[in-house]
Amino acid sequence: MASHPPGHPTNDSTPASDAAWQAHRAAERRKFLKQAGAFAGLATVAGWAALAPSRWPLSFKDLDGERGKPRPKTLKLPDGGFAVQPVSTYPHLGVARGSDVPAMVRAAIDAIGGIGRFIQPGDVVVIKPNVAFERPAVLGATTNPEVLAALIHVVREAGAKEVRVVDNPIESPESCFVRSGVQQAAVEAGATVYLPTPSDFETLHVAGATWIENWPFFWRPFRGATKVIGVAPVKDHNLCRASMTTKNWYGLLGGRRNQFHQDIHGIIADLALMMRPTFVLLDGVRVLVRSGPTGGSLSDVKAGNTVVASTDSLACDAFGWHQLLDRGSEELPAYFAKAAARGLGNPDWRSTSVKETQVG
Repeated sequence: MASHPPGHPTNDSTPASDAAWQAHRAAERRKFLKQAGAFAGLATVAGWAALAPSRWPLSFKDLDGERGKPRPKTLKLPDGGFAVQPVSTYPHLGVARGSDVPAMVRAAIDAIGGIGRFIQPGDVVVIKPNVAFERPAVLGATTNPEVLAALIHVVREAGAKEVRVVDNPIESPESCFVRSGVQQAAVEAGATVYLPTPSDFETLHVAGATWIENWPFFWRPFRGATKVIGVAPVKDHNLCRASMTTKNWYGLLGGRRNQFHQDIHGIIADLALMMRPTFVLLDGVRVLVRSGPTGGSLSDVKAGNTVVASTDSLACDAFGWHQLLDRGSEELPAYFAKAAARGLGNPDWRSTSVKETQVG
């Protein structure tokens, strides 16, 4: 008797059993072809992964060991930053002139809508002064402590739950905060001072940035923050020609930031992309007209007797360039155009609405 494969119908089989056998064979064939196709696909991927250069997707190669290293955690600031909703009926710039510093701070902020437009009860507010150098305030290289104290008082009166004063100075943080008078002014006004330590920095992702797409950032004071205000002096700068509210955010970077001096205008444009503040305050009470950014001589400082508030750092800084540094006959530094090309502000402050107030 002839033998048959298992499941094959016998001579006594019916047409129905023959049909079932044929269907079974067809199903087995399809299963085999699927398995063979899958194996071939895996073999192709394995071959690709084995032969592809290390930077190509799925490559097995890791010639320098970089792919095997753990990736640092990256963080992001809120989409849209800390800016408030724009209101076209408010002036673009609030300019207060006089000799009464607290009154000038209040008048400048009132001109652009008042502190209630920006700060609500329960807000956690980060204030970023410029405390880069160990200099007394009279030399104009750092934020005027009177301006800072007045700003803190205004913010606290609006109901802020917490006010944090932060900077990562170029020189010794402790010495800079004490010598500049910023430490005492901040504490006496009711703020908490955050001095940087290595553990305070995290990698911040800034989409679209040229130099700081992923860079160490002074993160600890920003945990839970809801609003951010920059307050910067008006001063000459030997590399970028002028340092004001936009350049001020440099003090939030960690790492080897001195390398950015090779493209100082590019990094300042990146800073405008990195930080979208609630508003900025330009401290023009004193103006460092020469020997910036460090200064060192009273002969380099002139009285400005001006405070400017704005939600547009570029407009604010352009006003400082023309009106406080008295450089209207010169072209604006290149970082203005670079930042404006990214849609980060309007350096043509004269084309905007400006409200000026004389106080004190």
